[in-house]
Amino acid sequence: MQLYTRSAGTGLPVVLLHAFPLSSAMWLAQREGLARACRVITPDLRGFGGSRLGEDEPSLDLMADDVARLLDEEGIDRAVVGGLSMGGYVTMAFCRRHPDRMLGVVLADTKAGPDPPAARENRERIAQAVLSDGSEVLVSEVLPALIGPTTKERRAMVFGRVKGLVQSAPPGAVAWAQRAMAARPDSFETLAALKVPLLVVVGEEDELSPPADAEAMVRAVPEGRLEIIPKAGHLSAVEQPEAFNAAVTEFLKTDLGGAARPRG
Repeated sequence: MQLYTRSAGTGLPVVLLHAFPLSSAMWLAQREGLARACRVITPDLRGFGGSRLGEDEPSLDLMADDVARLLDEEGIDRAVVGGLSMGGYVTMAFCRRHPDRMLGVVLADTKAGPDPPAARENRERIAQAVLSDGSEVLVSEVLPALIGPTTKERRAMVFGRVKGLVQSAPPGAVAWAQRAMAARPDSFETLAALKVPLLVVVGEEDELSPPADAEAMVRAVPEGRLEIIPKAGHLSAVEQPEAFNAAVTEFLKTDLGGAARPRG
C-alpha cells in the first residue's frame, strides 16, 4: 500500500502519524515549524486523505508495515517515528514489527493499554453508524472530545479546522480504523523493550488519553521524557503547535543529538 505523503525540511528523518479520524493535514504547523530542525514526513494512513484503503482486514500491524514501506521508498534506513492518538498506536505497532528501523519514538496523546470491552463495543457501534449514516456521529460524538476546553473557548478557527477534517473522513476508512484500534494489544512490553529514546507528549486537558496514561508510558521505558502541554486537549499538536514543536525540537537536540545520520 503506497501512502500519500507530505514532507518538508532536510536532515534527520522524523515520521509523524496522524490522529483518528484526521489526515496528515493536521501536521501543517509541524511541517512548517520543525522543518528547520529535521526532515518532517507526514503520510496519510491507509484510507485517509490521499491514501487508498485497500481490501485487507483491519490491522494496526498493516498500517505499521505501510510506514516501513514508505521508509524504503524514501531511501531511509532508520527514522524517528511518532504519532498522535491513533498514530501513536501505529507507532507502537511499528516498534514491535520494525525495531531496527527506529532512531527515536514520539508518542503524543495516546496510551499503551488495550481497549476495555466497553470501549471496543463503542468503536464497533461508531463504525456501523458511520457506514450506515455518514459522518454525523463523528461530529456529534468524536469531535467534542478531540479538542480541549481552552481551544473551544479561545480558538474557534482551530476547532473549525478540526471539524472540517473530521467531516471529510471517508466512512470506510473510519470503520476500518475503529476495528483496527479495537483489536490492538497491550503495548507496555513493547515500550519496555525500546532501545531508543522516547518522548511522550500529552495535552494537559486531554480527556481521551489523560496525563496519567502518558506518565504510565514513561515509567515503562528505560529512557523516556515527558512533556505536558498546557491549554491543550487531545490534539496537542494542533491546539498548541508552538509548544508541541518546541518539545520535539528539544528531544531531537538533547536525546538524539548523537544519532547517526541515516542515508537519505
